[in-house]
Amino acid sequence: MNTKVFASQADLEEKQISFEQLSEHAWAYTAEGDPNTGIIVGDDGVMIIDATATPVMAQGVIGKVREITDKPIKYVVLTHYHAVRVLGASGYKSEGLEQIIASRDTYDLIVERGQQDMDSEIGRFPRLFNAVESVPGLTWPTITFTGEMSLWLGSLEVNIRQIGRGHTKGDTVVWLPQDKVLFSGDLVEFDAACYTGDAYLADWPATLDRLAAFGAEKLVPGRGPALKSPEQVAQGIAYTKAFVTALYRSAQEAVALGYDLKATMELTRRNMDPQFGQVFIYEHCLPFDVTRAHDEASGIRDPRVWTAERDQQMWHALQQ
Repeated sequence: MNTKVFASQADLEEKQISFEQLSEHAWAYTAEGDPNTGIIVGDDGVMIIDATATPVMAQGVIGKVREITDKPIKYVVLTHYHAVRVLGASGYKSEGLEQIIASRDTYDLIVERGQQDMDSEIGRFPRLFNAVESVPGLTWPTITFTGEMSLWLGSLEVNIRQIGRGHTKGDTVVWLPQDKVLFSGDLVEFDAACYTGDAYLADWPATLDRLAAFGAEKLVPGRGPALKSPEQVAQGIAYTKAFVTALYRSAQEAVALGYDLKATMELTRRNMDPQFGQVFIYEHCLPFDVTRAHDEASGIRDPRVWTAERDQQMWHALQQ
């Protein structure tokens, strides 16, 4: 390992925020590899896609939204259950929040492992959980769906859809067919590592193929800059596919050779460091990624629950 500091505990430098309009109705709130937030402004209200890690952090998004509209922020969509994406949802209550929307699979994951994930992620990302004491507890969806749903912000259709497993089993994308803008959550990353600790790596490439079939002209990834042309969208999808494919193939090779986790990490680094070693949060993600990839390649179909204790045990075992 190149770093001895656990996860992102040494990552304390504030990131530069970008707030970009992508279409008549869509904006991207991005921050140099931190988790992105999407904003949709319709005729009668606003939708937020991914709510940030704390209510205090959500105020940064709200401030940008209020620069462009005074319409109520009626909806928050959770693309998946990870704490860094969802625990800021309560910050929107004062802005007109009516519904928190998630897939039924995401709801089930919150029931199953939401508290453990919250405790785990707070330990990994101290900077992203700024003012963590402002978090009132787990974020619970008020509407769940299976497969697909649409709602209308006045005349604007917002299509909310599960297209397959990848980053988690509950992954949800938000599609604006009128504007041809797609919000992918962590199914797509760009210039950032893919966190795969809760992933379905064998499924992810085919899910990306279904995502590509939308024909999006612009895309807001889970991390990294907004992709603002069909060419950039294709590049982001290809980048993500290359990352998860290289990871899973490395683990399959290692398991076939009978390698333990540490030897699997060494093999994976040889395969991945040259192409991906310099991208955002690579050193943070790789131990979790390799652990899940080794599990899946060994026949453990569903991701094991990460706890704060398991995080530390895994991390330190790989440092020996």
